Amino acid sequence: MAHVVWTAGIEYVSGALCKCGKKGSHTHSKMLLATHRVAATTNPNCNRIYVRDEVERSTPVTSKELRKRIRFAAVAQAVTSRSKDLSKISQDQINFLAQRDAVGGKKTMRSYLWSLELASYDAEHPES
Repeated sequence: MAHVVWTAGIEYVSGALCKCGKKGSHTHSKMLLATHRVAATTNPNCNRIYVRDEVERSTPVTSKELRKRIRFAAVAQAVTSRSKDLSKISQDQINFLAQRDAVGGKKTMRSYLWSLELASYDAEHPES
């Protein structure tokens, strides 16, 4: 969603201004995108506008891509169900807090659950 800050004129516009076309995913549709950033340079205000045309994939989906999509969907569903499972919430929270400040520890509960479910999926499906 676009973010607009109004002053005497328009100070800046940032975000997707128009997601043209509703078919398919956002990665393949037309889009009008504006970016704004404040940087410590000679000109601290940097505004850009990008127009992206609709993209058609030129190669077929490979079996490796399909396996990755299936893996992602399965792990995402497992994370969602685990985060709502009352029998696991308390222990998951305790384990999360114990590993959070360790080297290589996951900093959010969601990333921690993703790491658990991803390891579980990979153990059950060694061919992926």
